[in-house]
Amino acid sequence: MKSILRIALPCALLSAASCTFTPVGPKYIRPDIPAPVFKEEPPPEAGWKVSLPSDDANRGAWWEVYADPQLNALEEQVLVNNQTIRAAAANYRSAVAAVQLARAAQFPSFNGGATLTGTQQSENRLGGNFKNPGPYADILPSASASWEADVWGRIRNNIEANVAGAQASAADLENALLSVRAQVASDYFQIQGLDAQKNLLDTSVTAYQRAVDLTTNRYREGLVSAVDVAQAQTQLESARAQSTDTEVLRAQYEHAIAVLLGKAPSELSIPAKPLTREPPPTPPGLASELLERRPDIAGAERRVAAANAQIGVARAAFYPTVMLAASFGLESSNLGNLLTWPSRFWSVGPTLAQTLWEGGRRRAFNDEAQAAYDAQAANYRQTVLSAFQEVEDDVSTLRLLDREQQEQAQAAAAAQRSLDLANTRYQGGITTYLEVITAQTIALETQRTSAQLLTRRMSASVDLVKALGGGWNATTDLPSPQSLRSSR
Repeated sequence: MKSILRIALPCALLSAASCTFTPVGPKYIRPDIPAPVFKEEPPPEAGWKVSLPSDDANRGAWWEVYADPQLNALEEQVLVNNQTIRAAAANYRSAVAAVQLARAAQFPSFNGGATLTGTQQSENRLGGNFKNPGPYADILPSASASWEADVWGRIRNNIEANVAGAQASAADLENALLSVRAQVASDYFQIQGLDAQKNLLDTSVTAYQRAVDLTTNRYREGLVSAVDVAQAQTQLESARAQSTDTEVLRAQYEHAIAVLLGKAPSELSIPAKPLTREPPPTPPGLASELLERRPDIAGAERRVAAANAQIGVARAAFYPTVMLAASFGLESSNLGNLLTWPSRFWSVGPTLAQTLWEGGRRRAFNDEAQAAYDAQAANYRQTVLSAFQEVEDDVSTLRLLDREQQEQAQAAAAAQRSLDLANTRYQGGITTYLEVITAQTIALETQRTSAQLLTRRMSASVDLVKALGGGWNATTDLPSPQSLRSSR
């Protein structure tokens, strides 16, 4: 018994040491990001501030702010059918499993087995037992256990790296879902914008048909030449061709949405609905709050944390590995005395292993881990800077397009007045039909430009929501890395 205690005591000390030693490697500190100076700076009460990743914040059904039931129905299908989302979800599950795999190294492993062998010794072997060469049986049921004492924090750092990797994978899933849903919304508004343009063109076709009829009647009465009739017919057919061209683009956007929903293009048809609504206003201070929630920023920051933990894993390789191993079992040549006390055997003891020389492999591994950390830190800073740029771009785009829309509305009104005057002058015989055609072309183009501007404003609104990391309604059903953080 005393001999067992002499062995167990140092083992217990090693176990306690593994729980109290501080892991080797640098303590993780999030890389600093300088506070940006926004050109599109909101009022002081908006309170913009430096971004801090908050990818576990609720995104909410942000598309509902557009109050379009048809868009809502499309967005609800993204999570179920989109193949990109499914792949990202599978990667997330794999990362969670990797965390469990890393945590398993904290616990001892147990192995058991049994061996039954029959042996016949050679009578002519050197030193052989010539009187009783065999045969004889050997029955050997046994069990063993081993455990690595995490003295230097290799296992703890590896767990930390895998937890951060799982959090980054969860952020990738969030980012994929946000990107796909934003693309669905953007394509949907493109379709509605094309529907609005087609309405304008079809209305123009009707007006141009009346102009052809009028010009033809005037030609029959000898009031105008055949040139006027040909010009009116050319204008009519040109408008019809442009109307058909909008259908080409509309079909492509509809097919794109079908693929985003995980469907074949033939399985989706979106009813025509011209775009008429204005983009929703952006709440004050939104950039301050939601820029912190961008999943790509959170993923980049978590990869920095994972790379930092890998430095600790690399540095732990410079220190010896401490293992505790034990084995025990029974051994006998027959079943009759296998379960008796003399048949027992056991062994227990620690093992200290240290690599003495391996050609600089550990130092290279450490340098590689440090370089990977530097790269991830640079990627994180670049991701944040790009996020600031995207928000700045989208806010300025919305502001300038709103002003351009007002200016374009005035231009469209002026073009319509010009067309009315040209028609009056032509019907009064004051001018040729060429003046009417010119006024018609200008009026149609200004109206189409107004429709295109509204589409661009809606797309910019979606881009801003995406740039801010999602909507501002606090509901979500997505998996969050918060559960991993709480178990660290």
